[in-house]
Amino acid sequence: MPGLVSKLLIIAAVDGIILQPLAQKGQRSASATKIAYNDHHIGPVLKDGGESESESEGGGKSFEAFGIVGLLTVSKSSFLVSITRRQQVALIQGKPIFCITEVAITPLASRAEAAASITHTQTSLQGKVADNHGTDESDSEAEEGVISAAVGDDVDDEELQPAVVDSTPAEHKRTSSVAEDVISRKGGYGRFAKKWFSKKGWTADQRRNLGMTAATSDDDDSSASPVPVSKSAVVENVVGPNPRDSKPKDSAASLLPKLLRTTQILFGSSRSFYYSYDYDITRSFLNRRTTNSEIPLHTQVDPLYFWNKHIMQPFINAGQSSFVLPLIQGFVGQQEFEMDTDPPKPVLGLDGAEKSSMEMVDMSTSYGLQDTVQVPDTDGSSDRPKDPQTNHSSSMKSYLITLISRRSVQRAGLRYLRRGVDDEGHTANGVETEQILSDPKWNRSSKIHSFVQIRGSIPVFFSQSPYSFKPIPQIQHSSETNYQAFVKHFENISDRYGSVQVASLVEKHGPEAIVGEQYEKLVDRLNESGGIKGSPLAFEWFDFHSACRGMKFENVSLLMDALASQLDAFGYTVELDGAQSSKQSGVLRTNCMDCLDRTNVVQNSFGKRALELQLKTEGIELGLQQDQTTQWFNTLWADNGDAISKQYASTAALKGDFTRTRKRDYKGALTDMGLSISRFYSGIVNDYFSQAAIDFLLGNVTSIVFEDFETSMMSRDPAVSMHKMRQQAIEVCQKLVVADEHEEFIGGWTLLTPQVPNTIKSMPFEESILLLTDSGLYSCRFDWNLEKVSSFERVSLEHVISIKYGTFITSTLSASQADEQRNVGFIVMYKAGANDITRVNTRSMSSVSRTDADLLEGTSTSPPTSGLAGILGNSGPATTTNRLLALKALPSRDAVAEGTESRLTEIEQVKTICSEIERMVLHGQVLEVGTERKSLVESGDIISLADARKSTGLLEQLGHSFKKLIWA
Repeated sequence: MPGLVSKLLIIAAVDGIILQPLAQKGQRSASATKIAYNDHHIGPVLKDGGESESESEGGGKSFEAFGIVGLLTVSKSSFLVSITRRQQVALIQGKPIFCITEVAITPLASRAEAAASITHTQTSLQGKVADNHGTDESDSEAEEGVISAAVGDDVDDEELQPAVVDSTPAEHKRTSSVAEDVISRKGGYGRFAKKWFSKKGWTADQRRNLGMTAATSDDDDSSASPVPVSKSAVVENVVGPNPRDSKPKDSAASLLPKLLRTTQILFGSSRSFYYSYDYDITRSFLNRRTTNSEIPLHTQVDPLYFWNKHIMQPFINAGQSSFVLPLIQGFVGQQEFEMDTDPPKPVLGLDGAEKSSMEMVDMSTSYGLQDTVQVPDTDGSSDRPKDPQTNHSSSMKSYLITLISRRSVQRAGLRYLRRGVDDEGHTANGVETEQILSDPKWNRSSKIHSFVQIRGSIPVFFSQSPYSFKPIPQIQHSSETNYQAFVKHFENISDRYGSVQVASLVEKHGPEAIVGEQYEKLVDRLNESGGIKGSPLAFEWFDFHSACRGMKFENVSLLMDALASQLDAFGYTVELDGAQSSKQSGVLRTNCMDCLDRTNVVQNSFGKRALELQLKTEGIELGLQQDQTTQWFNTLWADNGDAISKQYASTAALKGDFTRTRKRDYKGALTDMGLSISRFYSGIVNDYFSQAAIDFLLGNVTSIVFEDFETSMMSRDPAVSMHKMRQQAIEVCQKLVVADEHEEFIGGWTLLTPQVPNTIKSMPFEESILLLTDSGLYSCRFDWNLEKVSSFERVSLEHVISIKYGTFITSTLSASQADEQRNVGFIVMYKAGANDITRVNTRSMSSVSRTDADLLEGTSTSPPTSGLAGILGNSGPATTTNRLLALKALPSRDAVAEGTESRLTEIEQVKTICSEIERMVLHGQVLEVGTERKSLVESGDIISLADARKSTGLLEQLGHSFKKLIWA
């Protein structure tokens, strides 16, 4: 939108809308932003203490945001996403780190919509302050509650902000302690439990999806938003007038309310995004750079973890750095703990030998902090000197552990929709986790220890269906394509971290072994060719399920023993007085199938090992401490695992009970079963739209993705270059099917064709390759997963009778499918001859020659009789010896921007191909002198819109409506 973001200190988004950073001079990023609607200027007044106070000259509506997430532009409308609630979760070197807990979405299309939205946001924020009795909202107990909605959760109306405030909060009548426990932890159990144990159940959800008035919420959640009266009212509060009130112009407009709600959940109530005004949380101490406070923070952060870069680009382009606040997705947690620098001496037995264990004392583990503790001496007394102020033993020393997980923006998304690797070597669920040990006050004279681990999907092209609890992986693409992406992946890791140690936790037997064996083969091939930068890639295949069978997760120690020497060689990063005294020289890369549950257990164990080594350099033996349960450490890592799991699989992590308590029992197994059911539900219902929204917010796709989604209820992977794959497929087909080296290759195209040959419409349509030589036309069916030709049919050009192009509509279920200008194709009619061949690729190509006798005996599929006369045109009546090739143009508009080159429209594609075929057919014909050459190409409807509507059955319409009700 031109002029939406102007190069002014005060950005006028629309008339009367004012954005102004509330920051002191010299501060790198705005600590707050004034978002106001007024005919007069509204600005900040700095008090003596440095706090900002707003003054209004016109009494207009406004609210202060803690920062801006970005500018969302879709369907010719723009929306400002701003942070309205936050929670401080850590303090690193004196710089606070915040978690976003709520965002507001302000429409910028008109003054009326913006003013209404700002008013509702202001009212909502004021109401919440009153509910918190005037306390700082960032410190309220509501901020410390469980996550009630993740990205994969249902987009419920009551989770929207701002909303119409109901003066009487809904109460949930609990009938049993079991129900109370489940409901209170509904974020942990996932959306399934949340809906199941709600009085409104699934029925109310269906009512809302149909646009009907929603019932009052039965869920009792102190941190939840006020319940709106109806869906239409909520949408109007967020985006102005309800888009459903008028006919949507395009698919993006019709799905806009759902996109806005998903955006609000993703950046707000999911509590998965973190930021700091003056500290770069995108970089670990390993890859840390010296920051310059005079340079905008967004120019110094690591782009691999800069999640809102795309929607911040309008501000960056306008030079408004004060508004640009980089966000990471992942987890940030911090915990202070104490260690005894002079622990009790080992207890000697009667035989004078040292006992293997010592008596444990009961210590408070609340937040990992020890209350008053009496430290017994070896003789059982408590005479050790204590600090008079803290009443603690003077030998106790405080430490601070910080855990930061950063999710990569590359191949980002949800569980079954983003697996494996892409062409550039990026893997799904790529996460860097840094464990930092420091002094609680971050004194420069104290050492800072940093240990980095990474996780990521197996770097192989593979997929899994979400419609199974344990789906069998399917390897995709050729071995060479897999190897190229595999090498790129480890080159990327090596450039960033140095040496690499792989720990693969998948099963050696069963479905997972398919991908695990491919992984091992690629490692062997890489090492045979010299490894990465001349060094072999260290690979350890540890079958977690086999080794830890019977809930014996402590057997992870076997893996630790196997990798101990390698990890000791890597070391860890140490910083002292602002300078690195040592640097981690390699990284441990852990994976299972989802890189969640088993990976969490293993990374926790290696993090504990690193902590022990780091404390040892401080002169502290963790094994000699009286409190060896380290509950504070386990809880921090379990929270980290739950956060990553919710962001990728929509539920808390499995095996979380072991991570927290180091114990595993049947209760944990039952909990995991419930989480698995919730994951299964999310994978087949909610993840499809959420994935499209994530790709759009990251800038991987354009708004056309919603058009694709409306058509098929899912979107393709934008990281896979279809343009590149199609070009490679054409080359493969040319080399394989054009056997005669004397044939001159004219051109090749990727088109859509009916599933059954020699028919006009047999669903679903498939992408096929059409090749043209100077003597033949080849229609090749291609296996895109294996990159192989599955079958092809060769038609001699001398047998071509006619070519007809025009409207080719195969479905009227969506607006894009019913567009007559974009749904076009052509029909090639030919008379089958003895030298026409069909070949099928099983283990080897088998040939079938088509003769008139074969056709008369019914060995071929005859064209459908309905509408065939119109297709044949002047070529005469249908006969059993006449066959056809039906081909439809691919959409010229693609959600994935793969270059700036201009593309031909669908009709231009069809006309070009038809003219080329005609040129080569007529080129070989010899005409008598004086005979006029007759054109083979004519225009006319193949399947008109009216015919398509007649052929679309009621069941097909109901099926699509049902899918749209669920997925959209």
